[in-house]
Amino acid sequence: MAAPAAHRPRLRTWLLRDQADVGKPGTSAAPGQAGRPWWRVMCLTGLDYFSTLGYQPGIAALAAGLLSPLATIVLVALTLFGALPVYRRVAEESPHGEGSIAMLERLLSFWKGKLFVLTLLGFAATDFLITITLSAADATAHVTENPHFTATLSGHEVLITLLMVGLLGAVFLKGFGEAIGLAVVLVFVYLVLNAVVVADGLWRVFAHPHVVTDWRHALVAERGSIWVMVGVSLVVFPKLALGLSGFETGVAVMPHVQGAPDDDPHRPAARIRDTKKLLTTAALIMSVFLICSSFITTVLIPKDAFEEGGPANGRALAYLAHENLGSAFGTVYDVSTILILWFAGASAMAGLLNLMPRYLPRYGMAPQWARAVRPMVIVFTLVGFLVTWIFDASVDKQGGAYATGVLVLITSAAIAVTIAARRAGQRGWTIAFGVIASVFVYTTAVNVIERPDGVKIGACFIAGIMALSLLSRLVRSFELRVTDMELDDMAQRFVRDCTRRTIRFIANQPGTRDKAEYRDKAEQIRADNHLPSGDDVIFVEVTIVDPSEFEAGMRVKGEVLHGRYRVLTLESSSVPNALAALLLHVRDASGQRPHIYFEWTEGNPLTNFLRFFLFGQGEVAPVTREVLREAEPDRARRPHVHVG
Repeated sequence: MAAPAAHRPRLRTWLLRDQADVGKPGTSAAPGQAGRPWWRVMCLTGLDYFSTLGYQPGIAALAAGLLSPLATIVLVALTLFGALPVYRRVAEESPHGEGSIAMLERLLSFWKGKLFVLTLLGFAATDFLITITLSAADATAHVTENPHFTATLSGHEVLITLLMVGLLGAVFLKGFGEAIGLAVVLVFVYLVLNAVVVADGLWRVFAHPHVVTDWRHALVAERGSIWVMVGVSLVVFPKLALGLSGFETGVAVMPHVQGAPDDDPHRPAARIRDTKKLLTTAALIMSVFLICSSFITTVLIPKDAFEEGGPANGRALAYLAHENLGSAFGTVYDVSTILILWFAGASAMAGLLNLMPRYLPRYGMAPQWARAVRPMVIVFTLVGFLVTWIFDASVDKQGGAYATGVLVLITSAAIAVTIAARRAGQRGWTIAFGVIASVFVYTTAVNVIERPDGVKIGACFIAGIMALSLLSRLVRSFELRVTDMELDDMAQRFVRDCTRRTIRFIANQPGTRDKAEYRDKAEQIRADNHLPSGDDVIFVEVTIVDPSEFEAGMRVKGEVLHGRYRVLTLESSSVPNALAALLLHVRDASGQRPHIYFEWTEGNPLTNFLRFFLFGQGEVAPVTREVLREAEPDRARRPHVHVG
């Protein structure tokens, strides 16, 4: 029975070994990993972006029918002239992977800012987690639809998808370097095979021009004038929003892009430049493939083949690969598609591992171990299992949630860069980004109206994140929460002067700060605690800055008021935690256990605790003592807390 216990510390060490210090500029969310050339990181984001070719042409055909190529052109125009400029600006404004969420976070303070960020994180989690499960589900569809495996594997879709999600998690548990190396190979092979399928399809179209003529006649008969076609294309293109999925991931994994040795850590110019190359190159490659694949699948594949249960449903290019290039090539194409769809979740996993630790632990809304990579991989993998089971590994059931998550994040990014341009006084860019934001607001609204299930699923993620976040904040309320402390010269002098005698602090809630306030407070504390009148005391006053903040540094200022009263002033998000941190710092600096004196807080204890939880003040004395107890288990070394 002793062996498992002996292994427990080793397992814990392995799980918590790689922790990302994402609170500082220039740090990466993948500890121990050096930056890589932009084109290699593009392959990581391309796993998500390029893999949509596996199902995007089929979705476009179902949504737009014969208008699929025109609707795809609208999507590509929005990609190149809308999403791409927006995310190039996001890369400039937030070069450490925080994305547009950080840009919007700076606009709001207090709890409304935190709740807004949690809402956006909920949609980000919807986007990234559904990317993992939807891509794995589509990979499963390609496995079961392959003529060689249909009879054997049909009916086991959920089990196969769970296995794929589990294997993806295993890769990240082993290490992040292997993920990028594998991504480069998979993306290169997949794009080459797609180029072969598309080139063959275009050759067949040009060799048999009647298919284009038939398509054009059918389109005119169905829609009439070109203006009707354009109008309908503008209406239906929001259903094609999955083709925009790679941009948020592109900026989320930005810390992995190699910068220059002389880069400013706060604004790494080389990383920003290369990330823009990454985004632009990926968008151009994808745009060409989207237009060509949509065109050849529309004119070469019978309409009924796209219907649910049809051989081209969710796998239009794979259908052409089998039909036109033979079973052997089709199977190779299927294997490549299965692998990239399975591993498409890698870019989403990397995005989650970079994004979530930047916010939740800093807000106190996740345990400290949430900064570590491996525990978070396990959490995300288990959530992926749950989503797969709930949606029966169905691509169609998850499509609405995926599109909603993508569009909400892109819309928030467009709004964020519009505000940034306006603040920078760039009138032209403000107008341009405002127009783009309006288009994305329209696109998101149409998607929500037509597929409300996406918002419902996103709301579930948001509710889950908020509930767990607030619970975590409650559990962590009694942590020390001060990342570093700096005393000015006067404050250091006060501490040095006290080292030769008993150090006594009086906690004071500042009012008028006149002479009578300090005289009366000192007399009351001495009377309540039977202190001799000659004992020296120092007043400590904490001013609440933003109680919604959790972790922060603390600066201590010393001053002498009215010629005789020494006062230490602190700014913090929480009175008890700041006082506890000061007491421990003074103990360590002086070698003595300081004493601090409080008055009892009047009023209902529950109300006072809620005031502490939400506003950083309330039950100050007992909470200060509890914070000290958790921070210093040894009672013989713990500072003294007195309440009168």
